[in-house]
Amino acid sequence: MNILSIDIGGTKFQVSVVSDSGRIFDSARCLTPKSLDAEVLFKALTDLISPMVDVHLIDVVGVGCGGPMSKGGDLVSPLNIPAWRGFPLKKRLRELVSCEVFIDNDAKAITLAELYFGAGSGLSDFMAMVVSTGVGGGVISDGRLIDGRSWNAGHIGHFTVVPDGHLCACGAQGCLEAEISGLSTQQILGIPANRAPSDWIRRSGELLARAVASSAAILDFERVFVGGSVALGYGALFFETANSALKSFARLDFLEKLEIVPTSLGTEFACLSGAAVALYRL
Repeated sequence: MNILSIDIGGTKFQVSVVSDSGRIFDSARCLTPKSLDAEVLFKALTDLISPMVDVHLIDVVGVGCGGPMSKGGDLVSPLNIPAWRGFPLKKRLRELVSCEVFIDNDAKAITLAELYFGAGSGLSDFMAMVVSTGVGGGVISDGRLIDGRSWNAGHIGHFTVVPDGHLCACGAQGCLEAEISGLSTQQILGIPANRAPSDWIRRSGELLARAVASSAAILDFERVFVGGSVALGYGALFFETANSALKSFARLDFLEKLEIVPTSLGTEFACLSGAAVALYRL
């Protein structure tokens, strides 16, 4: 089975053709347009999709997109893509590719990718996160993805980690996303995240650990896989600091083995995330 796997984020669009075993046949990406015209963004996505559809037989489409969104992803409103507010992404993609389309939050999609193609395949309870332009997460509990009442479960980026902290795009203050995301880092420091100093990287790791410890105390998972250009770009210092901080924040006995690790999928997680959504929803 060939899956058209789509990753839609505030920094880039990525479209790949992936088999149900996780083999990547083709892939292309572009920067997310900064336009406030919804159709300009959709055309950029179309320009990636059309050549793939012309060359490959596509059986199903899976999409990971920034949230929030309506149940099933019929309407998407990614916080980091202001041009899309209530955008009918599923309908527009169905018209374009003429096959079934499944959409989920991008961080939930990465979680499913870990479950199907990565180190999460042997785990029944874990979280996966993305720390990039924004911050999001998804949770596997008892082997199943937690969707939540409105399909938006997993928004760990909106845990309050700094009381009265920086203003978040959601309207609250001190959210994890407002304190450590790539976009927030640029706004706060005036430099891109890939130039952030070591003290900022340590601060980011500690704040991530605070949110993870709180989440794990509620949901009782054993591991957190973290991907995204910011987290992976920070490297060992970020993960070492986060795990060290966990020892202070995660004090309950059942959290003793909780750990934060880089995604097992490396830089390919964006290619595989949409495919995992399609497999899970099928």
